[in-house]
Amino acid sequence: MEKGNVRDPLLLQVLPRPEELAKVDGFSDDPLQEQTGKKCCPLLQKYEGRVLLLVTNQCAVHCRYCFRRNQPGATGSLPSGIAGTLPAEMILSGGDPLTFSDDELSELLAAIRRQPEVRRIRIHTRFPVVDPKRLTASLLSMLQSDRKTVFSMVLHINHPREIDDEFANAITEVVNRGIPVFVQSVLLREINDDFETLFELYEKLISLRMTPYYLHQLDRIAGAAHFEVDPNRGLKLMDRLHRSLPGYAVPRYVREIPGEMCKVPITQSEPRAE
Repeated sequence: MEKGNVRDPLLLQVLPRPEELAKVDGFSDDPLQEQTGKKCCPLLQKYEGRVLLLVTNQCAVHCRYCFRRNQPGATGSLPSGIAGTLPAEMILSGGDPLTFSDDELSELLAAIRRQPEVRRIRIHTRFPVVDPKRLTASLLSMLQSDRKTVFSMVLHINHPREIDDEFANAITEVVNRGIPVFVQSVLLREINDDFETLFELYEKLISLRMTPYYLHQLDRIAGAAHFEVDPNRGLKLMDRLHRSLPGYAVPRYVREIPGEMCKVPITQSEPRAE
């Protein structure tokens, strides 16, 4: 963050602001209806073929637009009595799984490996952006040795300035060990809702051999309305990115709709709300 700059795009992601107190129609405490859609706490199976394990509600940074900002605490362990009921892929999320120590994470991965139907694990994390030193040699060795199940790491990066030299060196070591790294972002007003910022972000990602995955339309969590970008503006940005970057460098622009069987691509203009 740039000292003295109250409009710094990294600061605005985490700075509490008076706008959060506004009551805005369409914004709620559980916009994705996760608390009503749980298979068995802390497991969520919203999509066929994969299940989400909320391992913790702790995170290295508490983003003000996070759609799980009101979630209850998670146990950090697999529920009992689930043998034979899991899909092929498990996603570790939260909070952030890398708030666990290496020993705690190793224990959790071992428990997942004992579930024979689970063949792949994704680790969703923002921790390496906040503190690249978390990608220790012991952690990477553990993930590398567990390649039968640990399929990929998915990072959350919104702005090119979140990628500094320390982060670049750390993530290069991850990729060099054969662990695929995907990146998802949220389209945020005043932070990354302009072509130049997104272009620089995706150029930086592919130069480090990371794959742009999703650009999310904001999930409408209460207190985050001031971050929302009109989807029609998002579509114009995506069109320009497609014309300016190779196809593999452009993520899919999506939103999540409760009850849908996958994330829904945003591909056409929408009526503007009055």
